[in-house]
Amino acid sequence: MTSRKRIVHPGWLRTMHWLNALAVIILMMSGWQIYNATAFLGFAIPKNITLGGWLGGAIQWHFAAMWILGVNGFLYLAVNLANGRLRHKFFPLSLKGLLADLLAALKGRLAHADSEHYNMVQRLAYLFVMLDSVLLVVSGLVLWKSVQFPLLRELLFGYEGARRIHFFAMAALAAFVVVHLVMVALVPHTLIYMVRGRKESMQ
Repeated sequence: MTSRKRIVHPGWLRTMHWLNALAVIILMMSGWQIYNATAFLGFAIPKNITLGGWLGGAIQWHFAAMWILGVNGFLYLAVNLANGRLRHKFFPLSLKGLLADLLAALKGRLAHADSEHYNMVQRLAYLFVMLDSVLLVVSGLVLWKSVQFPLLRELLFGYEGARRIHFFAMAALAAFVVVHLVMVALVPHTLIYMVRGRKESMQ
């Protein structure tokens, strides 16, 4: 019996994944520092988990990471659409399958044996992150260039509406990151595959 290495995650996907991870961390930490300048929701984020030191520094970090996430995210969607991976990996979705997987997850019995196949919970979570990232970019454009994007501003209930949408969309992304890290801790081979990109199969 011999072993053969199978590609789980191709190089382009792993590169984009880690670039997105870096961008999201910078965006969250710098975004919290920007939020603290006004604390418009009535509370402040602890300073030791913010980035930038002051408002101007945080904005510089935020803009730098914004371009990484925007360009890298666009390329990720474009490649996944072009090679059919988006349809193959994340669809179809079914309510029955989703409820069954959610119940299994609550019981601690959700299957993760096949790292090349996403269960319904994973599919929904990853699709949510894609849509949430688009919302972050769109609302961020309103905050950055409000006058230049009047239609987007109106669709997002004005500047103040966009600011709140942007904050809560980032909070949702942060929640996903926490859940994602917990799942990686529970199923550590998924991290190995995202680093190495391959696994050995016996033949």
